[in-house]
Amino acid sequence: MPSIAAVAPLPVDPDRDVEATRSSLEEPRNQDHRHAPVFEEDDDGDTKDTAITTTTELPLPAFLAAPSNRVRRRSELAFARHGHGKLADVPMPPAFELSGMPTPIAEDAMFAVQPLGMQTPAVEPSRAPSLNYADSVPLTRETRTPTQKRLGWLHFGVLCWAFFVEGWNDGTTGPLLPRFQAYYGIGFVTVSTIFIMNAVGFIAGAFLIVPLEAKFGFGTVIVMGATVQMLAYALEAPGGPFPLFIVAFGFIGFGLALQNALGNAYVGSVKFGKAWMLGVLHGTYGVGAFLAPLAATYFSQQRHWSYHYLISLSFALINVLALCAVFRFRRQDVLMAEAGQHDIGTEPHQEESNANKYRAMLGIRTVYYLIAFAIIYIGIEASLGGWIVTFIQRERGGGASSGYISSGFFGGLALGRVALLQLNKLIGETRALTVYAVLCIGLEVTVWVVPSLIENAVAVSAIGMMFGPMYPILVNHSSKILPRGLLSFALGLITGLGQVGSALLPFFTGLLAARFGISSLQPLVVSMMSVMTILWLLVPKSPRRID
Repeated sequence: MPSIAAVAPLPVDPDRDVEATRSSLEEPRNQDHRHAPVFEEDDDGDTKDTAITTTTELPLPAFLAAPSNRVRRRSELAFARHGHGKLADVPMPPAFELSGMPTPIAEDAMFAVQPLGMQTPAVEPSRAPSLNYADSVPLTRETRTPTQKRLGWLHFGVLCWAFFVEGWNDGTTGPLLPRFQAYYGIGFVTVSTIFIMNAVGFIAGAFLIVPLEAKFGFGTVIVMGATVQMLAYALEAPGGPFPLFIVAFGFIGFGLALQNALGNAYVGSVKFGKAWMLGVLHGTYGVGAFLAPLAATYFSQQRHWSYHYLISLSFALINVLALCAVFRFRRQDVLMAEAGQHDIGTEPHQEESNANKYRAMLGIRTVYYLIAFAIIYIGIEASLGGWIVTFIQRERGGGASSGYISSGFFGGLALGRVALLQLNKLIGETRALTVYAVLCIGLEVTVWVVPSLIENAVAVSAIGMMFGPMYPILVNHSSKILPRGLLSFALGLITGLGQVGSALLPFFTGLLAARFGISSLQPLVVSMMSVMTILWLLVPKSPRRID
């Protein structure tokens, strides 16, 4: 068994110790440390310095020689001379045994020295810290079973279809706006009220999402939203009176608010592949918004233009059935655990009361920046997608086929949300959004000042591509910096209130168009893009949560 040398108590002689100390101070300063070398040759032919063995040994000071139970430090033991005490082999307790201890210490040794042949265990060097959040090692590893992965893909696929139907709804309005005006005999201000009613529904859904989910759960509330949306399309398909049409737009806004908030909150709370899933989720929205103008442009030239909403009704029916079959009216924590994506603090009803949630969110300044950014972003998206067709027809001399330019905008939106994922990761999402915003401002200025139908069409599509990744980046970044316990509620509030922009900016565009003409669309959009960029610069970029 390995052992360690202990110092035996030495006899105390204060008079002798004081005298030895005085005499040592009177001797030359280096007498204790240096000696005159005397070299002699031993029997083996080796040369040794024999003066070391004749050097006078100094006694120990009293404070070291006195008996004590205190464990001496190694620096103190180094002063001890073997002539004043015996070193004994004391066995170590089992708790102090080390596998790498050297052989037992000899009695005449001052202290043990590790042999040169021993090696210390290899230690992996620490990784250099990175200031780039994207380069950091993920805190969680993929540990899901194949069954959990399949269920996770199923959940994600159903949410993608819900967002596809939402995009189809938003892409429908723009090409049909001129037909609304012609069919009902109304002007810019009156037709803009459909955006107002849509926003009222969105606001109601944004503020009711928390109590509804706390009471009924994720699976029930998202089916509720899809059902309300489906019933609204049933009201629009016959092409009834315009007031009924407006009410239907309010119901659509309410239903979409519930689905949008819950879908973003679910994907924003997953542990694995969040950024990619958000990009694809909102990319499917862009696909729906890209395809809808193709059909809406065709129906806008037909006698029964409202039959377009029969397609919307069929899509909404499929959405309701899929959400019922997959989520089965269960809560979000149960669904995420089923898919192996469960994370603490993702379900609103697990935390504090709703009043405390509102109070906590209102105390975070960053939330206001994120909500304002979302309002302006969604407002610009709705204004361009809705009024660009009218602008091209009246300011650039486009015909009925101008509705395809709206498809170009939303097609670029869908493409950018998927194709630019790698670029976002390469340069960093927050930096990428700033670059995209500046590029969009420049492209929008060309639409404003260059009177060319072809150039405007190409620029609008490019704006859609640059504009596309911004919203997924907003949701992903919000999920990184906001308190985890309030994440679902925060994302629901940001995305829900953000839909207010889909009514305010298009409505203001209608007011300006009634007074100054539809050409006022471009300066309004440029100014709003500039404000949106400034708001993004105010949002904290650190991945640390604002707890």
